[in-house]
Amino acid sequence: MASHNEFGRWGETQAAEYLEKKGYTIIERDWKSGRRDIDIIALDKDIVVFVEVKTRRNNTFGEPEEAVDYWKQQNLKQAINHYVKSKNIHMDLRFDIISVVGALENELEIKHIKDVALI
Repeated sequence: MASHNEFGRWGETQAAEYLEKKGYTIIERDWKSGRRDIDIIALDKDIVVFVEVKTRRNNTFGEPEEAVDYWKQQNLKQAINHYVKSKNIHMDLRFDIISVVGALENELEIKHIKDVALI
């Protein structure tokens, strides 16, 4: 059985493939800012989209996106700010969450929540 981190990376791969099929261009994956990270950074036409991916085998204990709590959002805001400044980005920005539920590709449920307001 895959470890927790390997399962999370698998979910991120599923999310990246989903975005590419929707016409997004993946710019970065697992971008690090110190201890903080951004799972996927993509272009949706002329918008830079920062994507947090949450992967679960099932939703028995709630929806995966519920794990993007206040503290996670604070870390994401700092990482996004660092990325924008370090790359000198002057484009529109958006934050999305993708939840991946399932353990097999043919039984996946992918939910894409666009334009989430960071607290």
